[in-house]
Amino acid sequence: MRTRTMTVAQATVEFLANQWTVDIIDGQRTEVRTIPGMHGIFGHGNLAGVGQALKQSQVHAPGLMPYHQGRNEQALVHQASGYARHTRRRQTYAVTTSIGPGSTNMVTGAAVATTNRLPVLLLPSDEFATRAPDPVLQQLELPHDRSATCADVFRPVSRFFDRVERPEQIFSALLAGMQVLLDPAQTGAVTISLPQDVQAERIEVPVEFLAPRRWRIRRPGPEQVDIAAAVDLIRAAQQPLLIAGGGVHYAFATEKLQNLAQACGIPVAYTQAGVGAMAWDHPLCLGAVGSTGTTAANAYAAQADVIIGVGTRYGDFTTASKTVFQNSGVRFVNINIGGLDGHKLGASVPIIADAGATLPVLQDALGSVGYRVAPESAELVTREKARWETCVDEAFAGRNQPVPAQAEIIGAVNRAMADEDVVVCAAGSLPGDLHKLWRIKDPYGYHVEYAFSCMGYEIAGGLGLKRAALAESAEGAGPAAGRDVVVMVGDGSYLMMHTELVTAVAERIKLIVVLLQNHGFASIGSLSETVGSQRFGTRFRYQDPHTQTFDDGAELPVDLATNAESLGVQVLRIPPGPAAIEELGRAVTAAKALPQDNGPVLIHIESDLYQGAPDSESWWDVPVAQVSDLDSTAGAYTRYALNKGRQRPFLGPQPDQRKRGGER
Repeated sequence: MRTRTMTVAQATVEFLANQWTVDIIDGQRTEVRTIPGMHGIFGHGNLAGVGQALKQSQVHAPGLMPYHQGRNEQALVHQASGYARHTRRRQTYAVTTSIGPGSTNMVTGAAVATTNRLPVLLLPSDEFATRAPDPVLQQLELPHDRSATCADVFRPVSRFFDRVERPEQIFSALLAGMQVLLDPAQTGAVTISLPQDVQAERIEVPVEFLAPRRWRIRRPGPEQVDIAAAVDLIRAAQQPLLIAGGGVHYAFATEKLQNLAQACGIPVAYTQAGVGAMAWDHPLCLGAVGSTGTTAANAYAAQADVIIGVGTRYGDFTTASKTVFQNSGVRFVNINIGGLDGHKLGASVPIIADAGATLPVLQDALGSVGYRVAPESAELVTREKARWETCVDEAFAGRNQPVPAQAEIIGAVNRAMADEDVVVCAAGSLPGDLHKLWRIKDPYGYHVEYAFSCMGYEIAGGLGLKRAALAESAEGAGPAAGRDVVVMVGDGSYLMMHTELVTAVAERIKLIVVLLQNHGFASIGSLSETVGSQRFGTRFRYQDPHTQTFDDGAELPVDLATNAESLGVQVLRIPPGPAAIEELGRAVTAAKALPQDNGPVLIHIESDLYQGAPDSESWWDVPVAQVSDLDSTAGAYTRYALNKGRQRPFLGPQPDQRKRGGER
């Protein structure tokens, strides 16, 4: 067997550079590099290992593993997640860090990826495997477990974890990690911890290990028995509802979903990850569902007797904390590649299969029995859809006030963007308002991280997405050639993590950031009022030294536009006034007209902290203190108890009532 003498880190870099993703959908084969590059920040833990390997490849083979410098380790993982989501989980980035804080900084990013079912490859450095300089700088020492290191905190937030304590373990670790990374039923954060001394050790590497290797994404079809059971359930339904989750996008099944909906007249609602599965103005599109949903989707869902969930994890916002489905006989048909999600809500028919492989089969089966939604349900869709769109039109029209409401700002940005552009967001009140209000056309046009709702994801995730869009553009992939990425972020999230703007400056990447400064945490402030806590701790104000509160002091003189300028970002300021919305639209248009190598552009606008978007007529379960001396809290608990009474358990498949003589 032919071998090459290398360090473990050099073998890792070359191995990753030769991994390829193969995807075959409807007979069309796609082949792309699985790991097109690596993000990293260096310290004593990885400088002589992965850092040296990257430098060596840069000198001898510049295209082998492109390196991108970062500013914050968590943000680097967010970049990888953004890239992975936009490429529909076919590609992602690897991230290298030093030991100690360099590694633990990545943990939140790992949780974001795993919760969102997104592949990221994390290579945190670790302490000396030999323990020769024990304790080394930044080493975690625990008297009860000498084997525990900082890298162990990745175990609960990773779908795969391994620690390479001997050089020869790198072979099995990388191969097993790649298998999980590209398995749509298992994917998430893949963490391979690399002790700093092992990274630099020499090893004889089989040439075969370094050869190009192709990993085909598995897209299993449904079992016929499950399709038959689903048809039996759906054909008896008067008011079925399709709920599209992120799995529709990852299966490239948006057109197949629409075909099924049109063939049977079944309306479609979507989760945060499922936005774009159907264009907003399609007659059968009810829009967002759940706590941040439209009144149209929620009104229909309340009466629906069969829910067909496609690629959704059924988060509590989607189900409005299990209050949105109020039909006493509601049943669930769940199409999902993962068994964990496919069996949720006590699914009567879990179909554990790829959505793209399943939807046409289900459509044909329903067509063979001539199934079509009842006319009364079709009329409900038309009526409720019209009612909601009138609400959105009014919210977008504006109040003509000096400081616009968030809904007005969303409307202005939505109008100024092209269909193929992408809006990015993650946390605060913006994701909920975007979910219900954003008028989507392109399946790739909406990127909101809401499984983990991680403050600080926006700019970093948007930068990762922009890298993917630029790669598409280089390949001339249709509308991608003109795709702009617009990050919408509040001042709370901006202050959490805006450092990757410097990366965009350094690489001259045009990322358009719309920064809404409302001087507080709008989402939690509003939620605080609903639980009777009167916006406690949510305003950005000077502290009152006597009451120790931040409620009534003057607003802090924070100038985030100047902050962005100090980082080298081009800034467009929208002054408060009645013309702010029109000026915002012009600013977005001007930013879009700039060349793609312009570097980042930030548009700063003041927004109203207190003016909310149209109500979704739904609920979200956040506990309220059961005993309180505050009247506001006592009143909130009374309302909470009423909503709690609407919450329903879904315990599993129900018996066939026809076999029981119709007994209910």
